[in-house]
Amino acid sequence: MKKKIYNNRNCKFTYIKTTALTLFCCTLFLKGYTAFEKTGENYFHITLNGQEVGTLGDRESAEKLLVEARRNIASESDELLFMETNLQVAGEEVLWGKVDSERDVLENMDAALRSGIRETMHRAYTLKVNEYMVNLASMEEVRQLLQAAIDKYDSEGKFRVDLIYDSGREFSVLTADITDTSLEQEDTDSYLEAGIQPVLSNMGAQQVAQEDTKDFDDYDLGILSMDFEEEVEIVEAYLPESQLTLLSEAIDQVTKEQETPSEYEVVKGDTLSEIAIKVNIPMDRIIEMNDSLEDERSTLQIGQKLIITVPEPELSVTRVEENYYEEIYDADVIYIENDNWYTNQTVVHVQPSAGFRRVVADVSFINDKEINRDILKEEIVMEAVAKVVERGTKIPPTYIRPISGGRQSSGFGRRSAPTKGASSYHKGIDWATPTGTPVYASCGGTVSRAGWGSGYGYVVYIDHEDGRQTRYGHLSKVLVSVGQTVKQGEKIALSGNTGISTGPHLHFEILINGTQVNPLKYLE
Repeated sequence: MKKKIYNNRNCKFTYIKTTALTLFCCTLFLKGYTAFEKTGENYFHITLNGQEVGTLGDRESAEKLLVEARRNIASESDELLFMETNLQVAGEEVLWGKVDSERDVLENMDAALRSGIRETMHRAYTLKVNEYMVNLASMEEVRQLLQAAIDKYDSEGKFRVDLIYDSGREFSVLTADITDTSLEQEDTDSYLEAGIQPVLSNMGAQQVAQEDTKDFDDYDLGILSMDFEEEVEIVEAYLPESQLTLLSEAIDQVTKEQETPSEYEVVKGDTLSEIAIKVNIPMDRIIEMNDSLEDERSTLQIGQKLIITVPEPELSVTRVEENYYEEIYDADVIYIENDNWYTNQTVVHVQPSAGFRRVVADVSFINDKEINRDILKEEIVMEAVAKVVERGTKIPPTYIRPISGGRQSSGFGRRSAPTKGASSYHKGIDWATPTGTPVYASCGGTVSRAGWGSGYGYVVYIDHEDGRQTRYGHLSKVLVSVGQTVKQGEKIALSGNTGISTGPHLHFEILINGTQVNPLKYLE
């Protein structure tokens, strides 16, 4: 009996030892399990963008695998990817816990990142011209766009656009350079080393001396040079596909004229200088855009329409062309300035006659607009005769309304005679106004008549420096005398109802060379 009890105790002890040994071995060698130790968090649940991607035994492994997963996705494309990377690691302390393999966690992270890709950013190139910008998919598309701008004017295909890095910039910026392919030479350096540079320098000096001896057939006609008027900058960027512009659309935007021409309608009292201020365009630019304007003293007519903008493309091309042409030409007008005359007084002393000539010239353009012409050779077949004009330099006097207020009761020209003895062709302007209303000199001058006049009643005549005369009729009282000098705006009389009149009013006339004209055309 004792022996049996002893054997049972041995069996129990052996079982306990075997179990402990087994557990110890499992702890040491069983893959996928973490031993329990009193060391804090030792079991980590990994979540990426809200998706469970596995469990790991340490936090650092999760961050390392995330970097590797992002690198793997990015290596599949040259484009720039924007993706969600919200990594969450929740740790706990456990006695037993099965962890996932890093390979499985990496694959799960890859799937979570791909589902979180928000937008693919493509490598792109932004072309900037002044305030205009366009985004293209490649550097070659940028070059093709700029090439299209010069091909519009380069019918011979001589010029090529090259993109070069600007070494003077802190960041990577490209600029455009236009090359004349007809001038390209191989092994230029070797020729220079052989001593050809001094020869070329002498040739350049001789060319100037021989210019006058060249015949028309000796000139190399065509485009000499091309360049972009505006500064062109190209910057590399990463952009979403939605912000890229198709090459064909970009060519239309950059090379076609974008702005609709606008006009300004001349109103009463306008001068070129005032119009220039109103539209914020230099006066010489307005003169340049309008063939009807000769210079800043050109006469403007009420209702005349002036061009104040010219359509232009976003990117302008400058070029110099060497051209031969035959033309009928006019000699420049010769002006004789007369300080005793007013600017509206002119006399033509010699009438012009057109000439005929053969010419070779360097003509400079911005787009299709000629900006300069440098004549290299000219042969006059028939000499032009210049127009000779004598013109005044003094600013002519102005005319103002002779009364304040009043209602226009009769205009200038034909009418039905309002009363017996009145004219059926009215030679002035009538303003109905109460008797005694002050009458002012419309322009400064000398009183040539003051008193009673047949038909006019009491009347005042004033002679002016520009040869014109003003008359003021049907007055109730005359306040000036013959020979008196008056200033513009000075009170000269009181209105009335004298002479042949149908009621209290002022009759006003302006005479040029003794003939009445419509006063309203001359009043300011």
